[in-house]
Amino acid sequence: MNSQLLFIVIIAMVAGIILFRLYSVLGRRTGQERQRDPFGRVNRPGPENLVSLPERSARAETLDSPADPVARGLFDITLADRNFDEGHFIEGAKSAYEIIITAFAQGDRAALRPLLSDEVYAAFDGVIREREVKHLKVSFTFIGFGEVRITQAVLKNRMAEVTVNFAANFISATTDADGKVVHGDPNSVRGVADVWTFARDVRASDPNWTIVATHGDEAA
Repeated sequence: MNSQLLFIVIIAMVAGIILFRLYSVLGRRTGQERQRDPFGRVNRPGPENLVSLPERSARAETLDSPADPVARGLFDITLADRNFDEGHFIEGAKSAYEIIITAFAQGDRAALRPLLSDEVYAAFDGVIREREVKHLKVSFTFIGFGEVRITQAVLKNRMAEVTVNFAANFISATTDADGKVVHGDPNSVRGVADVWTFARDVRASDPNWTIVATHGDEAA
């Protein structure tokens, strides 16, 4: 019985020596092996073993300027004025158009003056004066818009210029001192195609745009 126990002890000692040697060889970390996290995923090598990749330049991080001239102009304006929004601008331009043509028909200089450049205002005022001299009266009713779209956009230093094509419909008739119609028709809707250019200093605190050029043709 004692010899059998001694044999078991010797076997256990030999197994322990073998396991110790295996641990000495396989259990050491060399610093080169790939480590695993508790979820079994292989961790990446440390920074000293990484090959640095070229960083994207700041220029590459920015959006490329659009190729279309109108889109590029709007892009430049947006970069210069973060408050600029194309949709909001179109709605504002439509409101300004209706206000201006209505004020022009009524000869309302006070409403026109802040919305027009000096040159455009002088042209409008000249027509109003001529009507006053001839005692002409305009009856006017705005009906609505057809297509309204931006056809040109450019940023010149601090000045943004946006050109808008308006397709509009209204009823207009001009009568003389005796009430005789000398132009237009009080019973029919007219269609016009107007091209207006709006301008604004993008660094100015005033958010309003000014009409700096106008051109119009009767469409129907």
